[in-house]
Formats: sequence, structure tokens, C-alpha cells
Amino acid sequence: MTQVLINAPKTAKKGEVIELKALILHPMETGFRTGTSGRLIPRNIIEHLTASWNGNEILRMDLSPAIAANPFVSFFAVATESGKITFRWTGDEGFAVEESVAIDVA
Repeated sequence: MTQVLINAPKTAKKGEVIELKALILHPMETGFRTGTSGRLIPRNIIEHLTASWNGNEILRMDLSPAIAANPFVSFFAVATESGKITFRWTGDEGFAVEESVAIDVA
């Protein structure tokens, strides 16, 4: 089971720069390690992260096997309008998780 934690302000003033933080609990695996059986453990990484504000993309990241387990991301955005900020993670074997938070901009 994947868990997502998002930290974003519930309210902001129009034009204010706000910090958005997201943590996804995901057991990353590079595909280069061997297990106790001596076989390679299959690669299992998050390959992409996008963040959108009311459907308009504000962040796009391509991740690599070197990314840590449970990746944490922090970035800044300008509050332009009330609505929904949506984070979407995609990865190996059809992995896809999407979480949203609401923000009221006055």
C-alpha cells in the first residue's frame, strides 16, 4: 500500500509564493541488487512526478534508479487562483498514484 503526504497551505494571497511539499512512501529498487536467492531483484522505481494547479502543469520531474526510497520533493509556486493542486507519480509495472489538495486564494 502506497501512502502520500502532501504539505500545502490551505489559503494564500493572490501572487504569494508558497512552498509545496510531497512525500510518497514507496519501496524503490534499482534492479541491480541480488536477493537472498542470488537472483536480481526486479527494478521498481517511480519514473515521473508531475504537479498541476487546476490542470495546468507546474512541475515535471523525471526520476532515475538512484532516487531514494520514499522520495520527498519540495518546491515553490505562485498562488494564482483557488482550486486543486494535484500530484501524480508514475513508475515501473504500471505504478500510478494521484493525490490532490485544495487551496483557497484570495
